[in-house]
Amino acid sequence: MSGGVDSSVAAALLVEQGYEVIGVTIKTYRYEDVGGNTGSETSCCSLDGINDARRVASRFGFPHYVLDFSDQFREKVIDNFVGEYLSGRTPNPCVVCNRTIKWEELLRKAAALGAEKIATGHYARLNVNAGNGRYYVSRGKDLSKDQSYALWGVTQESLSRTMFPLSEFVKDETRELGRKAGLQKMDKAESYEICFIPDDNYERFLKERRPDLADEVNGGEIVMDGEVVGEHRGYPFYTIGQRRRLGVFRAEPLYVTKVDHTTNRVEVGTGDQLYHSALIARDVNFQKYADCTTALRVDARIRYKDKGGAATVSRREDGSVQVAFDEPKRAITPGQSVVFYEGDDLVGGGIIDQVIDRPA
Repeated sequence: MSGGVDSSVAAALLVEQGYEVIGVTIKTYRYEDVGGNTGSETSCCSLDGINDARRVASRFGFPHYVLDFSDQFREKVIDNFVGEYLSGRTPNPCVVCNRTIKWEELLRKAAALGAEKIATGHYARLNVNAGNGRYYVSRGKDLSKDQSYALWGVTQESLSRTMFPLSEFVKDETRELGRKAGLQKMDKAESYEICFIPDDNYERFLKERRPDLADEVNGGEIVMDGEVVGEHRGYPFYTIGQRRRLGVFRAEPLYVTKVDHTTNRVEVGTGDQLYHSALIARDVNFQKYADCTTALRVDARIRYKDKGGAATVSRREDGSVQVAFDEPKRAITPGQSVVFYEGDDLVGGGIIDQVIDRPA
């Protein structure tokens, strides 16, 4: 329970359906460790959010616990986030948090509390493949709030103990259900920034985590078509597709096309140079099927708001997969997730490792 609209209404629905409910709020970080806007956080893990969750639990008469996962979160999410940026990638920490913290760590605590399942306020559906018995996530009714993209890493064991009470509602219906149940703050604004970077300033966060970082990486080359055209302020502070604050000026717009941490080099180019036809993904997890021993035809999304594109997924000998798109995709970014769908069903996903182009 974050204290927000969705998890509060999910808890209320479960109580009304007769379940024995235990409310849990996860404390994922210490404010003094993350900096930025300290004292006025609006994220799901704020003090206000904890108090709002506690009020909902009191309203419906079920116990509420605050679990301190800050050590695990730092090790598995924050350290991974920093490490990926220092490797020239652009990570999605919500994917890592969902798998390791909101599911695996929480399920261990749930078992200790005697709970059989965990329920969340995600707008997603949970299904079972009749052909192989595997659990998989599908898009929920509210496609504008679809959260399946960030759930591709959740394992079969975790999904088997999961409930999504809001799967058949849209956001406006959820708010109205909360009002009818007597819940407060049903017009509460949503938080979109990464929870442990409340000011949304990644550069500030990385510099505070690594005080010597700016001196180590400042002044590297900016290269365009093999020619040095400028100096950058540090490769971790750039991402594929970035247009602003490049420090290089040309008549046509320029974008970051590659970040190379091994040479401290940032490559820039024109918009057409952002398009590529294939990628290699690592840390792959399949849900609807056990694997892709034969090539799978899917709709693949390379970022949360990506509209997707037809693609073929093929397993490689080292366990990674190649994703070949029918039409080139713009700004494929190492560190982000590529997620595979069949219609609304989530087949699986992985972390983008390399951007490649298929042989002609």
